[in-house]
Amino acid sequence: MDNQFDAIDKALDVKAEIIDTVKKEPSVREAPDDPQKDYEYSRAQLYNLIEKGQEAVSGIIDLAQDSQHPRAFEVAGQLIKSVGDVTDKLLDLQKKMKDMEKPQGGPKTVNNALFVGSTAELQKLLKEGLLNSDK
Repeated sequence: MDNQFDAIDKALDVKAEIIDTVKKEPSVREAPDDPQKDYEYSRAQLYNLIEKGQEAVSGIIDLAQDSQHPRAFEVAGQLIKSVGDVTDKLLDLQKKMKDMEKPQGGPKTVNNALFVGSTAELQKLLKEGLLNSDK
């Protein structure tokens, strides 16, 4: 079988084969909608970030105290704020999860009353209703 690459094969002293391949479409993996699993994963990640942040805060505070450089203290303050923000996110996550677990429901019975008439007629009905309820 002669093909256009025979000269290259001969020059490189190799035996090449042409293989037809079928392209596979990448499979899209759909994540199951499991809020509890997502909550646990997010919670674990936030705990991990808080722990690493606390280690970083300890290190930067030591560095700032040793160097007495204003920029080191500024970075320490920013890092402390970041760790505080992550702890707030952890509390928000817990609140959101509790809100999701609450049964969602509104009023079971809705009574809508509609009066068609003039205000004078409405006042008359209200007055008669109040007088009748006293008896």
